[in-house]
Formats: sequence, C-alpha cells, structure tokens
Amino acid sequence: MSETILIHYSGADRPGLTTQLTGILAEFGACVLDIHQASVQGMLVLGMLIELPGGQGSESLWDRLTPHADALRLKVTFTRLEPDAVEAWVKARSHESFVVTVMGQTISALALSRVAGILAEQGLNIGRIDELSGPQSLAQDASIVGSSSYACVEFYAHGQVRAEDALRTALLELADELKTDVVFQRENIYRRNRRMFVFDMDSTLIQGEVIDELAKLLGVGEQVSLVTASAMRGEIEFQESFRRRVALLKGLPEARVFELLEKIPLMDGAERLFKTLKRLGYKTAVLSGGFTFFGHYLKQRLGVDHVFANELDIAEGVVTGEVRGAIVDGPRKAALLVELAEREGISLEQIVAVGDGANDLPMLRLAGMGVAFHAKPIVRAGAAHSLTHLGLDSLLYLVGVRDWEWS
Repeated sequence: MSETILIHYSGADRPGLTTQLTGILAEFGACVLDIHQASVQGMLVLGMLIELPGGQGSESLWDRLTPHADALRLKVTFTRLEPDAVEAWVKARSHESFVVTVMGQTISALALSRVAGILAEQGLNIGRIDELSGPQSLAQDASIVGSSSYACVEFYAHGQVRAEDALRTALLELADELKTDVVFQRENIYRRNRRMFVFDMDSTLIQGEVIDELAKLLGVGEQVSLVTASAMRGEIEFQESFRRRVALLKGLPEARVFELLEKIPLMDGAERLFKTLKRLGYKTAVLSGGFTFFGHYLKQRLGVDHVFANELDIAEGVVTGEVRGAIVDGPRKAALLVELAEREGISLEQIVAVGDGANDLPMLRLAGMGVAFHAKPIVRAGAAHSLTHLGLDSLLYLVGVRDWEWS
C-alpha cells in the first residue's frame, strides 16, 4: 500500500537545493500532494506532502534523505500520516479561503499576533503568510530596490467562519486601536481579477470638499460646511443638502470657481495609484456628488476613463445657485456603477468602489469590493472594507500588487 509522508526541510538557502531535494523523491516515484517553500533572510523553509508508491518503503527513503540533508547542512523531519489525518487534510482544503491584509507605516508583532488570534477564535487556520511590501527597515535608502514607505503582510486562511460580522468588527476595532489597516476578503477568482476602480472625488481623490472651498471664496464657508458634514454623516438626505449648499454659492464669479483647480491637493498616493492602474490595464471612473469642472480636471491630470458629477450652473459670469440636470446622489452612483459594468462588459464583482461619505454606501455595497476610505464612522460601519491610515496607493495591496511591481 502507498504511504503518505510529510517532509520538512530548513536551513541556509542557496540555488539548486529544490532540484536536489525533489530529485531524490523522483528516484522513489513519489507524487507530491502539497508543497510550500519560502526563503526568509537567506533561510530556507520547505514542506512537502508526498505519496510514496507501495513497495518503495519509507524506511529506504528516510535512509536516503538523512545523509543527503546532512551533506547540504539542512535539517529534515519525516512524518508518516495515518489515513484519518490525510482525510482531514483533504476536507480542510475544501473549506472557504480568506485573505487578511494588514497594512501600516510599520507592522508590529503585536498586530500580527492579534490578527492571528482573531482568526483562530473564528475557527480559521492560517495556511500561509506573505509580505507584499519591500524592506521596511531600509526604506530611507532610495537605492534599495523594492524599498517601501509602507509595510504590508497577507494572511491566507481557510475554514468555516463562526460569525463573520463579529470577525469583521473585531478586525475593525483592532485597526483603530493599533492605527493599522486590516482588510478581510474572501479568496476567489474575482479578488484576483478586478477590472475597474471607481472613486468618489471630494475627500477621496482630493483632500477637501470643492463645494466647501467655493463657499469660503464667497464668505459662506461655515454655513456650507455644516450642511456638508451633516450630509456625509447621513443626517440629511443628499439631494436636499446639495441644493441648499449650491444655493448659498449664488453670485460667486466664474473666474474664482476655476481658481480651485490648483489649490486643492490630490489625496496622498493618488498619482501613484492611477499610474499603476493604467499600466496594469484597469479602467477607472469618478462618480461624484461634486462638480464636473473639477472632475474633468482630474480626468486630464490622472487619466481617468469616465467622469460623472454635477454641473454647476453659471450664467453671465456668475454662479446662479442652481444645478443643471439630475443630481448625482447615492442611488444615482449605484445606477451608474451598473451602467459602467455593462458598458465595459464586466461583472459588478470585478469592480472596486472607493468613497468616504454616506452617499457612497450604495455603490460600495454593490461593487465586488467596496472600500470606505478615510471615511466617517457610519460609512466604515456600513462598508465591507475600510482604509484609514495609509494613502490611496495602498489599495493596490488589496488586489495583490506587490511593492516592486508598482510604478
């Protein structure tokens, strides 16, 4: 009868080791059922689950592996698995898989320990941990290839989640406590095959609210800001709040409107994000409750493919206090998301939607991945994922892009 054997090697890494180690298994006609290899700071860790054909004899294989490992200055362990252990392994592989992405300026051992503990409490087993960032401790040296100002680690886990809402809440609370972003996703074909990123504009792509800045130019900034904040918290229906705010802009000279284009900075990481998304072939869109004049400016500056926003009415050189056409509110954003998916021939699961306000929640919930970015509490609670402590370019980690692959 065949035997199932777990073999584990560890020691100093160098080229050619995998060839030699698997070569011996080939001599015995072994079939590799599972294999994982990693090199950390020049130290090799290699684990293989093999099936040894009947008649070969595991004792003979062990007698062959041991002196060979000694000659290579490697440690080797050799464990025969009983049929029930093999059956448990097969069942475990059929469970759902998940990815937990941990991101920050740095990542502490405490953060990793707490995340691992939350996963264990929910019945998930960690199968692999990968690093997506470059050498954090060397980030100050720009000559170091792959160095990064961020740190990012991915946990790959599998199992049956006991209470997903509780798991997400625990991870969100941990992120707030440790000032580290933690994102929990199901591992499936869509996570690795996103095709479009859709963004809110104000306080998401840019560091501020255009309507608030216009109001300041007219001296009504405080009144407009109060209404804006209330709307973003979900206390006032968006269309009502928007019309109130625009009405307060009546009389603002057209020339002053366009002064804002160079005054409101982009969100940190925006240019790097769009440059990389464009190189990787992603489509991008802005669905904004703000104004088209700023959206079109971003379209040119960042290379955005689609822009939908509100048209500020200007007549005889001044703002009239009215809006042309239908207002882009939460339901309209969701409808536009569906239209874009149909236009581009992709599924909603392949879209990443990013926003910060209550009027973004409909599109965040509809997209395959909805991310509350530097968002208000009500939005973070209502979205499946959130980022609070890093720039927009950290979104690349969520689709598996590594630091050394960024533009």
